[in-house]
Amino acid sequence: MKFIKQLIAMAALCLSLNTLASEANTADSQLLALQKSWAATNYQSEGKTQVAEFESLLTMAEQLTDEFPQNASVWVWRGIVESSFAGAKGGLGALSLAKAARRSLEKSISLDDSVLKGSAYTSLGTLYHKVPGWPIGFGDDKKAKLMLSKALEINPEGIDPNYFYGEFLYDDNEYSLAKTYLEKAKQAEPRASRPLADQYRHQEIDALLAKVTKKMSR
Repeated sequence: MKFIKQLIAMAALCLSLNTLASEANTADSQLLALQKSWAATNYQSEGKTQVAEFESLLTMAEQLTDEFPQNASVWVWRGIVESSFAGAKGGLGALSLAKAARRSLEKSISLDDSVLKGSAYTSLGTLYHKVPGWPIGFGDDKKAKLMLSKALEINPEGIDPNYFYGEFLYDDNEYSLAKTYLEKAKQAEPRASRPLADQYRHQEIDALLAKVTKKMSR
């Protein structure tokens, strides 16, 4: 009887693990689709079309977090969609989206701060840097630097943390140091699942490096 109970317990455990693995695979496949759609919308769409597409992407992201509330990766991407949507929308209406993005990214960090190689810290740091400060918004360059530095600690060779830290330094007039991080971003390993995002990120790196070079030559 004891042996039978052990077999039943083992079977229940295997079923539970298989269910978790199946859920993870489902989340990953849906997340990959969201990432690809985001890249196309963020880099290839404009104006009202882009705003409408971001609205649809946000609905997808919200459905993902509803379906997988304990999955840190989906919260990162909900935050990315919300912050990108805020940038596309602009104006005062964008602030509520920026605040929503901050909440989503903080939720991801509370679940797993190293998920997606620290992407939550990268996105949160960029938010703190881009959003206007008090009394309009919550922007704060000290917090931005802290978040971006944490992202680099987790993923020191990554294209995004190096690019966004380089951008932060450029805006802070630290051109020589900015160039160091931008050149490091340029040398980052390509991401097999995100070729379109990498393509356009490299264009952004080159454009900012040109600005850095111009500033340093004065």
